Amino acid sequence: MTVSKNWQIMPKDLFAMGPIVPVLVIDRVEDALPIAEALLAADVKVLEVTLRTPSALDVISAIAKELPEAVIGSGTVTNRQQLQQSIDAGAKFAISPGLTKDLLQAGNESEIALIPGISSISELMDASDFGYDHLKFFPAEASGGVNAIKSIGGPFPDIKFCPTGGINLNNVRDYLALPNVICCGGSWLVPNQAVVSKNWSQITQLANEAIAFVK
Repeated sequence: MTVSKNWQIMPKDLFAMGPIVPVLVIDRVEDALPIAEALLAADVKVLEVTLRTPSALDVISAIAKELPEAVIGSGTVTNRQQLQQSIDAGAKFAISPGLTKDLLQAGNESEIALIPGISSISELMDASDFGYDHLKFFPAEASGGVNAIKSIGGPFPDIKFCPTGGINLNNVRDYLALPNVICCGGSWLVPNQAVVSKNWSQITQLANEAIAFVK
């Protein structure tokens, strides 16, 4: 099976847009644009909004409509229905924490790129059978971290990863030093207390620091 060529943005291009992808859990729609604008101010364009809150699809829709320069995607997509809801909301890509064969097939039929999540070799082989070669490794630290991804690179040199889960300034460089890691997902760029206190400049500062640190 081959990956759909109807995808708006190919995973290779998506991964190349920046070394750190903010993983966003946004409770209130009114916070969506300030958070996105704060990240864009640091030239962080690829944003993953996880479907972990009731307002997530509205958040994606708001950013997609008001900030077309942002490359907004949905995270925590676990089934075909959520993939379609993400497309309808205006997401430009979707990321899943794991995979099912139905989700992989739905991704192949979709108009937006799906980045399936894996934490085992068997899941990687399933994804590969469906034509996927850009994957999320999740939860990264709990699943063996840098050593696990390094080991996977031996038998599967063509698979590229965006590891997420337990990654921060203390270990992000170690991940990005691996040849099969192109970018990393991280939630530390947007700490909850910055959102609650509406300290948007702190988000820009943290993003600037993170990008400078990994360059």
